[in-house]
Amino acid sequence: MSITQQYLLDTYRARQLGEPAPPAPGTHDRRVVREWHDRRRFRAVLAGRPAHGRVRRALRRWWSPRPRVLG
Repeated sequence: MSITQQYLLDTYRARQLGEPAPPAPGTHDRRVVREWHDRRRFRAVLAGRPAHGRVRRALRRWWSPRPRVLG
């Protein structure tokens, strides 16, 4: 069953029981992602790590050319 079908079924049941309809799928996605991001930054600060730029710094290390060892 897809998420849309489950939502329609839940809406139908809520209407039959006289309850408020559930929120549509994806309604709170932005808020959830923002809270997750804020929590990660907060935990990084508590752990003494940089709160921003970690991904970019890791990618820079990964993509930078390594010095050749001549021998």
